[in-house]
Parts: sequence; structure tokens; C-alpha cells
Amino acid sequence: MSVRVDVLSDGYASDRVASTVVLIREDGAVIVVDPGMVSSRDAILDPLHDLGVHEDDVTDVIFSHHHPDHTLNAALFTHARFHDVWAIYQDDVWTDRPADGFFVAPSVELRSTPGHTPQDISTLIHTDEGLVVCTHLWWSAAGPEVDPLADDQELLERSRREVLALAPVKIIPGHGPAFVPSPPTE
Repeated sequence: MSVRVDVLSDGYASDRVASTVVLIREDGAVIVVDPGMVSSRDAILDPLHDLGVHEDDVTDVIFSHHHPDHTLNAALFTHARFHDVWAIYQDDVWTDRPADGFFVAPSVELRSTPGHTPQDISTLIHTDEGLVVCTHLWWSAAGPEVDPLADDQELLERSRREVLALAPVKIIPGHGPAFVPSPPTE
């Protein structure tokens, strides 16, 4: 089976906030990215079940960063390993490893992309159609251009340029529907 990417819930950020939640499946790996705040847990579980996946089948959960709006519903996945910029966590085992170049599945790679927080990571998904990137470097296609919560806006912009240089065919942002990025300008 080639890698499959499904958005379980498109996020938003206005008077209320929800993270974009993504499901990735490949070679026995069932990965959820950013199971954070949503209007109800059913906003994650119903689409997951509609795709024929039970929460107990999830093997891995990836956190783009540690804000609650991206992590709040992680406990739904009781059998999963959890990944962040520093390590892999499962049950009571903490295994240090750098995110850069770590493959969660054959086509699913982690990359350190600081800026929104110093610990941000992006998930690079190498699909038959091209590179898909789950990232909080963008809240949504509409912006904001300047991240109002960025730890380091200059570093965030550098991370954005590095991701765009990879020529992704699609970006799945932290709080909005997937979009096709514009080519980098220099």
C-alpha cells in the first residue's frame, strides 16, 4: 500500500480554536498528527471510524509542538507511540532521538522547523503525487503572515523558506484546510 493522507478535521483559529488533525497510513503504520482541540472528540473519532480505523489501531501520534490546541486529545490513542522534537514516548519509556531525518514510517519523515515555538517539527509525507507537509509554520493559507504567537518570527520565516525549497505539492497547516503553496520568491 502506498502512503495515504486524510485530513480528519480542518482546524480554525478565530473566536474559537481547533487544530487540523491528520491521519497517515502506510505499511502497517497508522499515524495521527496533532490530535488537539476540536469541537468534540467525535470530530476526530467519527472521520477516523468512517475511514475504517479504530483509535486502538493508531500506532503513532506526532505533535508539531506542545501547545494544548495540538495535543489535547492524545489520550484517545492508548496504544500509540508519541513523537515530538526530542523523543519517542510510549507508556513509561522515553527514548531520546533528534527529529531531523527520523522516519516514523517509510514515507513519513520528521523535520525540525522552529519559529512558532523553538520545538516545532513538521511532518514530511513523501507521496506518489509529491511531498505533503503537515506544519504549524502556517496557521492557514490566509495567514497570518506574522505569527502573533511566534517565539521567533525571523526563525519561523527561515523555516518556511526551507520547507518551500523542498517543493511541497501540498501544505496542511496548523489551523486550516490544506493548500497548494506558492513557489518561493527570492
